[in-house]
Amino acid sequence: MTTDTDLRSIDIVDGLLRERHSCRAFLPKPVPREVIERVLEVAQRTASWCNSQPWQVVVTSGAATERFREAMYAVASSGGAEDSDFPFPREYRGVYLARRRESGFQLYNTLGIARGDKAAYRRQSLENFKLFGAPHVAIVTTDEALGVYGAIDCGGYVGNFMLAAQALGVATVPQAALAFHAGTVRRHFGLGDDRRVVCGISFGYEDRAHPANSYRTSRAAIADAATFVDD
Repeated sequence: MTTDTDLRSIDIVDGLLRERHSCRAFLPKPVPREVIERVLEVAQRTASWCNSQPWQVVVTSGAATERFREAMYAVASSGGAEDSDFPFPREYRGVYLARRRESGFQLYNTLGIARGDKAAYRRQSLENFKLFGAPHVAIVTTDEALGVYGAIDCGGYVGNFMLAAQALGVATVPQAALAFHAGTVRRHFGLGDDRRVVCGISFGYEDRAHPANSYRTSRAAIADAATFVDD
């Protein structure tokens, strides 16, 4: 039996998912520490295999964010070799390629970047390593021994982190790009060799006037993602 409370709860979750988007331009205003801690407290409730809770998170503010931003931009803009801990997609094909292109062209169109302008594509790509101007970043890592399933658990954590932030008026953008240079991330924060860099989450308050934040990506229909088996 579905109650009114159930309906209200699902509407809240649905609303947060619809409102959340990848923010690609932030205001410099910092997020209060108590708000950040509340986001972390909620995200810590994430389910994990055997309750292993493999995520460890480094959260930066102030000068620490600026030092990290400078370090990441320096290695990325100089053409530093990629050394990710997890393999990135071998290729995008079929519907996955189509969705990727649609998302990319939406961003480029809002920024006035012409199709085929590879120099402009490159400049925009490097904004990842400037953290899109965010005042904070959370670096999410897992234990090497837990393999891909530790990373999967971290994916759940990242999703819940972003929803908790959204509920508190804080914008986010999950960034696999930072994991391109996992060795740099480890050295910068003094992380052990057993920590595998999953991704970063840059966060702060959204610059609503910036065109990069003016578009929204679509989502596939349920029929494109789910198969029901009844017999």
